[in-house]
Amino acid sequence: MTSSVAKDPLEVQQICRLLQFVCEGNSVWIEKMLNLGVENLINLTEPKENRGVLHQAVSTGKEELIDLLLSKGATPNVQNTQGQTPVMLAAERGNHIMMTKLIQKQADMRLLDAEGRGVLFYCNYPTKYHIRCLQLALQNQADINNVSRNGDHVFLVMCKKAHEVTPQCLMMLDAGVDPNTVNQKTRRTALMEAAQVGSLQLVRAILRKGGDPSAVDKKHLTAAHYAAMGGFLQVIQVLSAYFADFSVISYDGCTPLHYAAAEGNASCCKFLVQRGCDPKLKNQAGLLPLQIAKDSNHQAAAKQLSEAGKQHSKGHKSGGSLLSARWFLTLHDWSNEFEADLRKAFESRDTVTIGTFVSVLKELNAPVEPDHLQTVIAAHDQRSEGHINVTDFIKGVKYIKKEFVLSSYMPKTPVEKQGKKGGKKKGGYVPPFPICTLPRELQRRRPDGGPPLFMIEDASNHSDTSRFYSDHPPEHPLMNDSGWYMETPEKTYVNINFCVRRGDFASLDLAFSKEVPVDVQDEYYKTPLMVACSIGNIEMVQYLLRRGAHVNSHDEFLWTPLHHAAFEGHRDIVELLVLEYGASVDVRDLSRSTPLMYAIQRGHPSCVDFLIKEGASVTAASKSGENCLQKAIAFGNSEVIDLVKNSLASLPKSRTTEKTKKGTPKPDKQKSFAAAGALHTNTPAVTSGNTPTQMDSKSIVVINNMIAAGKVNRVDISFVPKTVWGKPPSTSQLMSKMERRRERISLDFDCDDLLVPFSRSTQRKVGGTISLDQESNDC
Repeated sequence: MTSSVAKDPLEVQQICRLLQFVCEGNSVWIEKMLNLGVENLINLTEPKENRGVLHQAVSTGKEELIDLLLSKGATPNVQNTQGQTPVMLAAERGNHIMMTKLIQKQADMRLLDAEGRGVLFYCNYPTKYHIRCLQLALQNQADINNVSRNGDHVFLVMCKKAHEVTPQCLMMLDAGVDPNTVNQKTRRTALMEAAQVGSLQLVRAILRKGGDPSAVDKKHLTAAHYAAMGGFLQVIQVLSAYFADFSVISYDGCTPLHYAAAEGNASCCKFLVQRGCDPKLKNQAGLLPLQIAKDSNHQAAAKQLSEAGKQHSKGHKSGGSLLSARWFLTLHDWSNEFEADLRKAFESRDTVTIGTFVSVLKELNAPVEPDHLQTVIAAHDQRSEGHINVTDFIKGVKYIKKEFVLSSYMPKTPVEKQGKKGGKKKGGYVPPFPICTLPRELQRRRPDGGPPLFMIEDASNHSDTSRFYSDHPPEHPLMNDSGWYMETPEKTYVNINFCVRRGDFASLDLAFSKEVPVDVQDEYYKTPLMVACSIGNIEMVQYLLRRGAHVNSHDEFLWTPLHHAAFEGHRDIVELLVLEYGASVDVRDLSRSTPLMYAIQRGHPSCVDFLIKEGASVTAASKSGENCLQKAIAFGNSEVIDLVKNSLASLPKSRTTEKTKKGTPKPDKQKSFAAAGALHTNTPAVTSGNTPTQMDSKSIVVINNMIAAGKVNRVDISFVPKTVWGKPPSTSQLMSKMERRRERISLDFDCDDLLVPFSRSTQRKVGGTISLDQESNDC
């Protein structure tokens, strides 16, 4: 290396100044410093971290600085105190363009940092840019078998993150890395690391390159043990195809079956038992795999192991065991793993001759002895035709029991059972009706990125409640000095419909003053007016309508506020919507039902009578074909039935067969013009006579007069209290509100402060207590 650490004070000051200009990207001053500075300034490093100009340029990520510095003679092999070169930093950041520029200037790819790690260690990140950096490093003689001072092989480090960096691991294998790489401390192989994270693709690649599936580490664990720890069935099946020994016992007395039982994977337990694991073997703690599964509450695995234990005992009593047919299973697993190679060798033919079959298996090194191979041939050529079906051989159904083949582990597609008459049999489970919610991308949000518009700021009173409360408010705003000694609470946002339900007019006023739409929909498509009509709060309904709420807005079921009011039986709100604000009485929802139908369905005679008188159609039918009379008979309210029948009887005969959709009559044009004129009564009328000329506020004469009168640049010294007392209702106001609610609500409804006689009697019987005042008021 031609670089050196700056030692002279002048050198230190100049290299620090140069690094500052590189950090800022000031190419003009960089050139001045290099031309006028000390000799070989570009290859000096600052004394604290030994950073050079290329280290700083790579950290800034500005490619033009790399070109400038390299053209001025910067050395790409400078190392900092951690031993990192600019190439390593570029690889760590995934900047393959900078890395290419440094390689073109003969950057050494075999340099190691202070921990003995080469550039390949810095490419171990799951991005496409780091993949490109790894390609560049491998193309320029980077050490693929680099081992750090801690004993970590670069390929082992990548295999530990195989679920994230699988492409990098495969590239290392293609570059010729040793597939049996071992950690010097733990003796764990790359195959064990890949099996532990369940990377099926990498496990296959390592085994294809010659990885040993039966290698053991210092704890005497194999790759099958690590795959069983994670319950990776497919990884275990691939290991079986490469003749892995599943009967290996670790130093704690566990086979892979013990770890599969602890994981609770029933399929893994079944496969391992079939491929050679003893279900009756106890570990050093004296536990069977069945006991481990039961202790972990893995019922499916325990059931599988219980059946396997019974079969194992029967096999010993009959003088045989599952292990006697192990070569059949190994051949079957191998044929499934090498299916593509077999079909390619058989030239994609369905049937082949016995001679071709035998030669291909020998060429591919099939795990079968000649004597055993004749048994397989005899099972597939029972008619002595001299041909073998390739698909049947791969499936293995002709020489292996059905429960042992790999297809038995595949997820089964449910088959719909047929009824006696050929129809589909109805299942017991009915999926719930999905709740429609407003998608996030359609929810209107604030310009500053705050919560959705239907979440409004809570305008609760934050004054000192020990001094001021609703019955004892401050006599003057200056008396309320709570804001000077109480902590200001953080802003809290509540659903606007929650404020409607609790009658929080202060929060609503604050929201509407901040331009929140009065018809804003919450996540269930409900507007504040719909909620107010549903709960029967007529004061809130009037407030929202005065604010400009749309009387015919609808939710996802096409319900309007009138639907909600008629459904709950609030006649006064129905009258307000129809008579004063012109709500449509025959509006249809998603099921083609009108507000009159819902009033009939819920048995509200007063609402039914009013809607019929206002022209609601009694002959209208819903989507199911039911008309108003059929609904009234179905729900059995005699008073409602009489109202509907009388209305039908009063209709002219020529109109009884038609569906009349008579809505609220449109206001007369003359009335409309009169109303429009009433809206502008506050504006001064322009007379036809001479009017005084209004002078421009920016006229020089007006400004001079304002200066003479002292009206210019006035300083506003008005005091704004830090805590503003709102208008919380007093106790008397709350009591009068309760009285008004009781006057409106009939004996058909319950509310928080009023129980109907049936509910009051029920509460007494269940042990509830009712005060005498409440009982006297209710009566």
